[in-house]
Amino acid sequence: MGFSPVGAQTAPTTTVRGLGSPATPNPGSSRSESRALMEKENTNEDSSVERSSGWEDDYNYYEGSIPEEITTLPNLKIVWAPRATLEGQLPSNWGGCENLEIVNLAQNLFSGEVVGVFERCKKLHYLNLGSNKLSGKIDEKLPVPCMTVFNVSGNLMSGPIPKFSYRVCPQVPPNSDLVRVHNPSVAYQLLFACRTQLDTHLPLFGASFTMIHDFSGNNFIGPIQHLPLALEGLGKRTVYAFLSGGNKLTGSFPESLLGQCDGLHGMIINVSNNRISGRIPFKVGVMCRSLRFLDVSDNLLSGSIPPDLGYWKSLVFLDLSRNRLQGQIPEDISHLNYLKYLSLANNNLTGAIPASFVRLQSLEVLKLSSNSLSGDIPQGLVNLKNITVFLLDDNKLTGHIPSGMTKARSLSTFNASFNNLSGSFPFNNSVMNCSGVLGNPFLNPCPIVSLTAPSTDQPDSSGNSQYHPDSSSETVGDEDNSGLNSIEIASIVSASAVVLVLLSLVILFFYTRKWIPDSRVQGFEYKEMTVFTDIGASLTFETIVQATANFNASNYIGSGGFGATYKAEIGPGTVVAVKRLAVGRFHGVQQFHAEIKTLGRVRHPNLVTLIGYHASETEMLLIYNYLPGGNLENFIKERSRRPFNWNILHKIALDIAHALAYLHDECIPRVLHRDVKPSNILLDDEYNAYLSDFGLSRLLGTSETHATTGVAGTFGYVAPEYAMTCRVSEKADVYSYGVVLLELISDKEALDPSFSSHGHGFNIVSWACMLLRMGRAKEVFMEGLWDAGPQDDLVEMLYLAVTCTVETLSIRPTMKQVVQRLKRIQPISG
Repeated sequence: MGFSPVGAQTAPTTTVRGLGSPATPNPGSSRSESRALMEKENTNEDSSVERSSGWEDDYNYYEGSIPEEITTLPNLKIVWAPRATLEGQLPSNWGGCENLEIVNLAQNLFSGEVVGVFERCKKLHYLNLGSNKLSGKIDEKLPVPCMTVFNVSGNLMSGPIPKFSYRVCPQVPPNSDLVRVHNPSVAYQLLFACRTQLDTHLPLFGASFTMIHDFSGNNFIGPIQHLPLALEGLGKRTVYAFLSGGNKLTGSFPESLLGQCDGLHGMIINVSNNRISGRIPFKVGVMCRSLRFLDVSDNLLSGSIPPDLGYWKSLVFLDLSRNRLQGQIPEDISHLNYLKYLSLANNNLTGAIPASFVRLQSLEVLKLSSNSLSGDIPQGLVNLKNITVFLLDDNKLTGHIPSGMTKARSLSTFNASFNNLSGSFPFNNSVMNCSGVLGNPFLNPCPIVSLTAPSTDQPDSSGNSQYHPDSSSETVGDEDNSGLNSIEIASIVSASAVVLVLLSLVILFFYTRKWIPDSRVQGFEYKEMTVFTDIGASLTFETIVQATANFNASNYIGSGGFGATYKAEIGPGTVVAVKRLAVGRFHGVQQFHAEIKTLGRVRHPNLVTLIGYHASETEMLLIYNYLPGGNLENFIKERSRRPFNWNILHKIALDIAHALAYLHDECIPRVLHRDVKPSNILLDDEYNAYLSDFGLSRLLGTSETHATTGVAGTFGYVAPEYAMTCRVSEKADVYSYGVVLLELISDKEALDPSFSSHGHGFNIVSWACMLLRMGRAKEVFMEGLWDAGPQDDLVEMLYLAVTCTVETLSIRPTMKQVVQRLKRIQPISG
């Protein structure tokens, strides 16, 4: 189907939009009707796209580029065709654009440069070209400073961000309700503003007018010297967002941005993940008192944090993480009454955590990980009533963990691992659990020792079993009544002991002889076991060998490309999984030690825990926590015989998305899995999902099964760009995740035998896209799932899976975005 214009050339107002996109507003609609346009209208059951109300535009499958006829429509005001698989180059010269106001061509496949395209479009104030394959420099003749929305994020553009040449901006579209009802383009502005706030959580509240300029995710270079904003004529309640994260920008801290925000109601700045260096200038706090959002994380900033940051009274979000900052945390930060997010993680900060942080009553996220902070955890922090995430791991903190932490109702994540904390641990089963206090040698032992469900005979507090058979407390009677005197009893006991010793020696002799012929284990060689997590039982090489009966087939769980896995009960109620790696897979034991210790510190609720390891020239073992529910591959095959519904499906999908988002965005160093597939996803008895084998592809190279590629990964799950170029990125994991999602909702395998009739290269992704194009979306879902519903949410998950598997990397979401989209369709608990 080609892309064709909608509406006649002679019409007073012409709108060209992709099917399924928000309807063009009726010029006579009321304010409430304009806002109602933000919600999708339901399509009929036969439509190829059954969507729930949401904020994502529908997919379309147009062919080719924009027809030249569209560029000659003199009355054209709006072109709205995001996510429509349009490709090729943009028109070299958009001729008839005297009245053009809004162009949204985001998330397509456009390539080439954007030079001279929109030169004649004097009224253009909304241009979204994000997530395409555009290259070259930004045209400095574009009236970017006058645009309410300018978005070129997620492309391949380069060069510096120019000082755009403009003289006088045309009248900026007013935001008064009186004008909104007569201006059809305003509904689209409202839609974008609301979507932006939901998707990126930018603090745009309280603004009568917003301007967003997004340059992020490109290859822009050089310093930021100019604010691309025309301050003249802006209202007093204007909020401006400058987004340029994920580029190659250099230079010093962008004072030029902060120095030009006078007169703005709010300023939002994101220059994260660049190469900005130098110190944060003193008196920076007085430069821009309307600053609401500042993200300069993942740069090269050094020096101390200026104390006058406390002047940013409107600040809601502050992220200075992953820099080289030193010195103490300024007390003045506690003056930021509206601050919700504060991250100073991964720097070289020293000193104590300011006790005055108790004043930050709006604070929801506090990340101070990976510094050199010392002293006690301030007791007053337990009174932060809105705190949800509290990360203090990898510091030098001492003293006790405040007992009131268990009563913090809003707290969902707490981690104080790898410090020098002491005393007792304020344990509860939800947030304050053992995984959050690893590596604190002076802390009292964690109360949890079992990795599996407890047995029915639980020990009491004294260590004795709580199950007691009937027994009397009678005393020994007289010799005559006993029938045996003391000498006879002593003789019997001695003889029994001798027999037991001889029997043990015989058994040990035959048992060791059985070991020797078919084992890599050298009986008397000392085998060191490195343990990352105390599980309440002795974990040595010898106990592992004994618990697996020398890796006997009776304890075999399964095997993968890197070796076989065995179940090992090393103590009452304490079961672990032992992965026995193929010897010779890794050259250089010392490097293996260094790499695996890094993985040993990776902790997340949805990652299988690496408890310890052993590595020598003759044996390599990885010890993980044991999950009794098996892997997702077997679950999918057997789900017709198990309880399976939308809640379980969504739970598994969200758990794995959380795990991958953590590995990609929060883990230090970042980890790419490179082999996401159902057999590497494990389940417990409550259908909680855990990702396993993370980091092993990089550590051990490609696996050795017949179903794997030469680039690390498994056929059917490997992203096409990875298979063809061997260049791997986090988007390769996103692709694999999308394939798993399709398997989870359908009854097909990644390379299902039923696909053979379609020819070579046809897989589950091809199959799902084919059904979508044919308008048969509900046929993707496994039998019974579609009828049980909820159908709108199922279709949303299907579209998410397809989005994850598109060939264009810029269109694939990040795993963090996947988590956000899954949360929007999360089943209501209870």
